[in-house]
Amino acid sequence: MTDPGSVGGGGPALESFASAEVADLATTQSDERQRKPRSLWGDAWHQLRRKPMFAISAVIILVVVLMAAFPSLFTARPADYNNLDFASQPPSASAWFGYSFQGYDIWARAVHGARATLLVGFFATLLTVLIGSVMGIIAGFYGRLTDAFISRFGDVFAGLPFVLGAIVILTTFNPPGSEPSGTAVLIQVILSISVLSWPVSMRIMRSATIVAKQLDYVKAARALGASTRRIIFRHMLPNTVAPVLVYATIALGAFIAVEATLAYLGIGVRPPVVSWGVMINDGKDYVQTSPHELLFPAGLVTITVLAFVMLGDAVRDALDPKSR
Repeated sequence: MTDPGSVGGGGPALESFASAEVADLATTQSDERQRKPRSLWGDAWHQLRRKPMFAISAVIILVVVLMAAFPSLFTARPADYNNLDFASQPPSASAWFGYSFQGYDIWARAVHGARATLLVGFFATLLTVLIGSVMGIIAGFYGRLTDAFISRFGDVFAGLPFVLGAIVILTTFNPPGSEPSGTAVLIQVILSISVLSWPVSMRIMRSATIVAKQLDYVKAARALGASTRRIIFRHMLPNTVAPVLVYATIALGAFIAVEATLAYLGIGVRPPVVSWGVMINDGKDYVQTSPHELLFPAGLVTITVLAFVMLGDAVRDALDPKSR
């Protein structure tokens, strides 16, 4: 006869054994999930989350974007608020950045000016990348005469001095005595930057396309009879866009600085449009008497450009395994 005590004693042992098996199974499944290969973008996001430089730059950019989209969150005053009684007053509790020589609240104008500055940077980058990517992928995919023609055509624009080219373009559209609208000037500045900058993204996309079209998956798609359109948009473009994305992130910051430069020279964005470049142009003649009129908008440009450059560096490191 079976001893009742032996049956009762086997219960805890079986439960312990079952618990150990469940724990081993859970550990195995967790290890399998960890070993599961990530996609390029999934791996890049995993790397970005661990980089303090990415977090810092993302916070700065987020604040600037919120300033541009919702200025009322940062100031209750409109951009054209002015009081000549406070002309050239230094920073204070009521006006964090002080007042300009015309009595404008510099903080309020800086908040509202973020919109025009970011619009120029964003749309100039978007147009530059679109033109350059299309030209680059066509040149790299077809090669031969097509590649030679597009490359030499791009060299013509790349050889133009940027500031000189922008001066020629903008003064041609806006001869002395003309009074274009603010929107027209914004569009002209965006087009000028894009026309003079697209060869860089073209070269990046061309190089990536030349490498990608030699890979096995592209050759297999050709052997299976895939159309040129499908090969380019389905197989090549997703695998060549990463270096262009890195360039676009850094270029956006650079184009913000370009907007400030053109406005400083008096050929870019101009009043009544408010931008950081316009504010720098307004304050340049009062550096000795009221340095805050120039330093604060120039500081915003510098911090924003630095944030986009930091973001571009972080994205580049995340998308390039060789740099880790």
